[in-house]
Order: sequence, then structure tokens, then C-alpha cells
Amino acid sequence: MTNNRTKNPKNRTKNQIIYGLHAVRAALMNDKREHEELYINENHHKLGKSYQSKIKKIYYLNQKEFKKLYGYEKSTQGIVLKTKDFEKPNLDQFLKSENSNSKSIILALDQITDPQNIGSIMRSCAVFNCKGIIIAKNNAPELTPSLFKAASGAAEIVNFFKVTNLKRSISKIKKYGYWVYGFDSTENQKISDINFAKKTVLVFGSEGKGIRDLVKKECDEIIKLKMQPNKKFQIDSLNVSNATSIALYEFFKFN
Repeated sequence: MTNNRTKNPKNRTKNQIIYGLHAVRAALMNDKREHEELYINENHHKLGKSYQSKIKKIYYLNQKEFKKLYGYEKSTQGIVLKTKDFEKPNLDQFLKSENSNSKSIILALDQITDPQNIGSIMRSCAVFNCKGIIIAKNNAPELTPSLFKAASGAAEIVNFFKVTNLKRSISKIKKYGYWVYGFDSTENQKISDINFAKKTVLVFGSEGKGIRDLVKKECDEIIKLKMQPNKKFQIDSLNVSNATSIALYEFFKFN
């Protein structure tokens, strides 16, 4: 993540709960964080020992103790970290940093509210070198423990910008030379016909409603993923996190 940082002290002091093996490992490896406590099922004793230099307190709990505090291990995977948020760049700082790169891709998410989807999208961003997601503040999910787990560590490296006005933010990004592609399943164009620009913004809307008209007007092109709907069982679209992954791969493959 870029070293440009905001000066808002709240970013440095906000407490966060993170659970899940991959998410906790990534947070513990993030030297920008200040960790408080690690609660760990005794079955993961070796993992706790390997990170004991990075955290103030580690509590090893048996099955009964862990269940009493955090319920069944299905969601937490037997490991819970209490940590502090870390300093992050704001959108302007991020764009100035990205401006020095010959190629760059940013995601803009319009009215996507499911934290599981956001977490999965973050994970795809991490493996396809997309360093930033922008999303409108209204109805946008917080960085919750379940989102951290779904992101599987990607929340440590992918910038997540909650903006007041998504349309205005996309317009600002375009001034840095980005070409904006909106994805709409009702259009006839296909992604295979598009040569993505070296600096690209991919815009995805919520499942069902799609991209709002005011946001769509900021898109330079409206395209859709090439697919073969199953008419018999009325399967004609993808989950937004899956669609995002495919689009990111298409950019990554040719740039």
C-alpha cells in the first residue's frame, strides 16, 4: 500500500476485530498496525508462537473457553485478533501515487452493499494488481470482521475509498487519464471486443438494479461480459464478485 497517508488521527486509533486464519495472518504481517490481543484456539498453538513478537497479549483457549467467547469455530476458524486500524491514503493521494504508473486499474462499485461481495472483490483485486476500490458512502458496508475474513488478507493491501459522490469521484479520476468502462448485462457489446486502456476504471452496479443512470453517464463505454445464459433454468447473470474477477483478469491478461 502506498506510503502517502491521511492526517486524520482516527485512522490510527480505530479498534478493529479480525478473525479467520488468512485475514489474521495478513494483519499480523502488516507492520503499519498496532496489535492489542490475540485469542486463539489451543489447536493453533504453533501459529500463535510464530507471531508472539508482533502482539502484546496472546490468550490460548481450549474448545470450551473459545466457544464461550466467540461461538463455534466455523466463522472465526479459532483465531480472533484485536488490533488498531492503520493510516491510509485518501483518494487524492492515491491518484497522485498511481499517476506515476504506466498502467493502472481502479474499481468503482455503485450501490453494492453485501460485505461478502466486497471482501471477495478485494481478494480478486489483490491477485490482479488493482490497488483501489471506490464506493459511495451511502449503503456501503463497513470493514467488519466478516468482510476482513472474506477478503482473506486483501484488506491490508487494497485501498477502500468511501466517497460522498461516486459520479463526481469518477469524473475526478478521468482527469488523470483514465478511461471508464461500465458493465451492464443489457448491452450488446462484449468484453472480448474491447481493448482496455492502460489506465482503466471498471464500474459495476448492484445485482438487479445495475449502474445508476447518473453514474452511467460518466462511463466512456458500456460493455458486458460475454457469456452463454442458460435459458432453461433462467441463469443469465453472474454474482457481481465473479463478474468483477473476470473483468480484472481480462485487463491483467492484456496489460
